[in-house]
Amino acid sequence: MSVLSNNPGHLHIDAASGDRWVTIAVWANALLTVAQIAGGILSGSLALIADALHNFSDMASLVIALAARKIARRPPDAAMTFGHGRIEVVAALINYTTLILVSLYLLREGAMRMLDSPEVHGWTVVILGGVALAVDSVTALLTNSTQKGSVNIRALFLHNLSDAWASVAVIAGGALIILYGVWWIDPAITIAIATYILYLAISKIGRPVRTLLLGSPPEVDNEAVIEAIRCVEGVAGVHHVHFWQMQEHEAALNCHVVLTDDGWQRIEAVKQDIKQRLQDRFGIGHSILEFETGDHAHNDANLYGH
Repeated sequence: MSVLSNNPGHLHIDAASGDRWVTIAVWANALLTVAQIAGGILSGSLALIADALHNFSDMASLVIALAARKIARRPPDAAMTFGHGRIEVVAALINYTTLILVSLYLLREGAMRMLDSPEVHGWTVVILGGVALAVDSVTALLTNSTQKGSVNIRALFLHNLSDAWASVAVIAGGALIILYGVWWIDPAITIAIATYILYLAISKIGRPVRTLLLGSPPEVDNEAVIEAIRCVEGVAGVHHVHFWQMQEHEAALNCHVVLTDDGWQRIEAVKQDIKQRLQDRFGIGHSILEFETGDHAHNDANLYGH
């Protein structure tokens, strides 16, 4: 049961609507992981172990995310003047990196077993795959009751469905082993599951990396923001613009704003106008504006950076 969000970061749990169901998912996932690892060892099925490691990494991701959220709620202090919200971004980076390492390991093991496929007990694979499918389906039903009110819980719901399909693949592989004795199908399914995990992790890891590198929020149209500031009455120009994310969902901006003589006389009104536009149009609630007159403006200043 995956806890990775479709947002380019990680799953941001809505405590009011989803924590109870998520807690149930954690415990169910933990029990399922133990059962699948034991079953995979006893049956010789790498596909079961692959699915178990997938479930374990998802469970660990959720635990880390929930712990990070508790830390993120701490108020700013002298050591962390911006607050502790970025711990969630760090947690997401840890989770995605772990997924990449796990998938690479599974790809290697799957390739080695394709060359020399050991005997696999199909019935064990089918039974435990069926249990995994049941757990994934029940969790999806539980989260479905709350996902309509939370985009974050909806992400969990959709990933539960995708995990259910992975369990279907494991069951199908076990059935083929029982019917035809094609033991190579087990490592083949392992490679497919590992490839899917690797795709998810690589496609999502860019967001936390970008945030930690102080990159511009991808959902913010930089040019539109700059043009909105320039259109404020009393503003003559903008330069030295910096966009970044204070936290996963909190965009920030600082820049130099060049004012006309009239704008300088109404500096407080101009500042409030700019901040109101940033908040209302672009959701930028944190902005640092440095004002200067045309006589004291930087010559040939860059639009972005220093």
